Amino acid sequence: MDASAGTQIAARLGELAAAHAVPGAQLAIHHDDRTWTWCTGEVRHGSGEPMTDAHAVPVGSITKVVTAATVLALAVDGDIDLDEPLAEQVPGLAVLPDFADTTPRHLLSHTSGLPSDTRESALTSATTLRRLLHDSASGLTPIAEPGTAFSYSNVGYLLLGHAIESVTGMDWAEAVKAIVLGPLGVDTRFVVGRHASTNEVVTGHTVNRSHGSVRPVAQSLTALEAPAGALAASAAQLVRLGRALAGAEGNDLLDPGSLKEMRGAVPSAEPFGMADGWGLGLAVYDSTGRTVVGHDGTGDGTSAHLRMHPSSGTVVAFTANSGSGFAMWRTLADDLADLGIPVAGFDPVPRVVEPVPVPAGIAGDYANGDTVYSVIPGVGLPRLTVDGEPFADLTPLSGLRFAMRDCDTGETDQVGRFLADDSGVPAWLQVGGRLARKTTAAFAAA
Repeated sequence: MDASAGTQIAARLGELAAAHAVPGAQLAIHHDDRTWTWCTGEVRHGSGEPMTDAHAVPVGSITKVVTAATVLALAVDGDIDLDEPLAEQVPGLAVLPDFADTTPRHLLSHTSGLPSDTRESALTSATTLRRLLHDSASGLTPIAEPGTAFSYSNVGYLLLGHAIESVTGMDWAEAVKAIVLGPLGVDTRFVVGRHASTNEVVTGHTVNRSHGSVRPVAQSLTALEAPAGALAASAAQLVRLGRALAGAEGNDLLDPGSLKEMRGAVPSAEPFGMADGWGLGLAVYDSTGRTVVGHDGTGDGTSAHLRMHPSSGTVVAFTANSGSGFAMWRTLADDLADLGIPVAGFDPVPRVVEPVPVPAGIAGDYANGDTVYSVIPGVGLPRLTVDGEPFADLTPLSGLRFAMRDCDTGETDQVGRFLADDSGVPAWLQVGGRLARKTTAAFAAA
């Protein structure tokens, strides 16, 4: 990449931030043995403080990449067996129903069958993970047999964090710093817990472009959820992490076999709408004809994206202090591909949306643990609610798929699908990678 391309990228970053009402964004690229960084905007809307490549942005679920790398490093040392039931390796998990055969490999690849989340009331009232599991056990009944289906699970990564603590004798934050972040020289912050440094973390924002509103929001993650989403980092630091996991920089943490497992798609992992496949901690994107791996993350009002192209060593990281940064990233990733950066985005929404008639039998409630997704018919498009709150309007597509127009942002930036039972009746909903089983008959209005 030459200087002229760098100038184009800088200009485009500013243009897209303005177009998507993103207050501030960072972009870092390692390509052709050089790391480039760009920033635009401000750390908090209206503050006037410029965003720099040193600012730490809450990166949400990219935290799971670090949790996964820590588990694999412990496996290399023989402290965790990836293929033995976790309940036999870590005490205190017997309270979970039907968990006896679930292994760390299942949890790392989101094929454990566990629901995505626990009840919010349990998260805010429990003081330990064991207390949380006890209080939430009834809502953590698996929705699929381990190893048979992909369903994105934050709970699974809370259990992996608990395993890290049990094996190392350190709390999760101390362990990931000692085992992964410190040795790799990756400087991060924590948004919650006793190691939190919230005054050093960039503010997130909600954006509603139809109303022209940009509002700062606080991070709402609880300390118990830290292993699934507590890190804050700059794009430059994410690139440093990505280079190690892509195998571009030698390290003593993970052997080539472990790195290959992180990046290799698990046969039973089908993360529809999120990626083309999933490994042990990393998503796999290969629809462009070149294998790219990475992870996306959202904090409260933030968006972060990490992509690695292992065969060339190229790594791209993007952060934004706005939820609308998700749509901005998708456009930016395509622009980078046009400039010869071999790391494309993943956009599951068809370029041309061709709606079909609303399929029969889709209306009703679908459960993923304690979370209830409801499909409600309407005069126009069906609407999806989550625990009673409006989430998205659904445009039916062929093959029981649908495009989703976000009720808050107005963006059509995700897809989902219904899965039919043997009789052809919709019995499952998959949205955001989460699988939910139908629990009620169709609404009478359907």
